[in-house]
Formats: sequence, structure tokens, C-alpha cells
Amino acid sequence: MEPGAGEGAPHYRENNGFRISGDMSAASAEDARREAGRIEPVLKRLWQQGKWDPETVRAALLGLGYGGTLRVEPMNSRFVDGREVRPEGALVGLRVHDDACVTAFVQKTNYQVSTNGPYPETGCFEPPAGH
Repeated sequence: MEPGAGEGAPHYRENNGFRISGDMSAASAEDARREAGRIEPVLKRLWQQGKWDPETVRAALLGLGYGGTLRVEPMNSRFVDGREVRPEGALVGLRVHDDACVTAFVQKTNYQVSTNGPYPETGCFEPPAGH
């Protein structure tokens, strides 16, 4: 079994490489954690206020001084009972350095902020599905 093979499937990393985020240097990881610490209270406040639409989230985060490295998008769609549904909420991706991101979401049920390296095909956002 190859290292990082998840459930032990052969060629797991090869087949799922697009879903494995890149490595962050220690300094970049520290910077990403610092920015996550700035973003988390903003998303918590918005969540408590019931404001999780992408436009409101983007405006609040721009207020922290983020610019071109910030992406705020609608939540990814998914299939429920045979039809495609896009849940309310926003996905957040902030490129802190070439090798470091803050990713987050806020929606009706919860919010979360984390750090990761970029994904090969989608930057800060984890790819929703394979090809």
C-alpha cells in the first residue's frame, strides 16, 4: 500500500492527486494561521447574524484589507433526491503566499476556517469532484 493511500486502494494518491493540497513552508503556515485568526471572528459574526451570502461575506472580508488574493464564491452544488441543489452560503479562499491559503465557508448550519496549501487545479479551493 502506498503512503497516504486513504482506505488502502491501489494508486490512491495517483488517482486523487488533484484533491491533495500542496505543502506549506513553516513560515507560510504561520502566516496563514494568523490570517485565519483574523477571518474567523468575521465569519462567526456573520453566521450569528444570518448573513452568509457571498456578496455580504466578500464586503466584510474586504473590510479587513484583503484584495486581489481573496475569492468568495457560492457554495458548491450537490445532488439531493435526484436534483442539483446549491445550498445557501459562501466559500472563501484567501491566497496568503504561493504555497499557503486560508479556506473557509459560512452557511446556515455552521462555519469553518482552515489553512492549507493550494490544490494543483483549483488554487485555494478543494476540487468538488474528479474528472
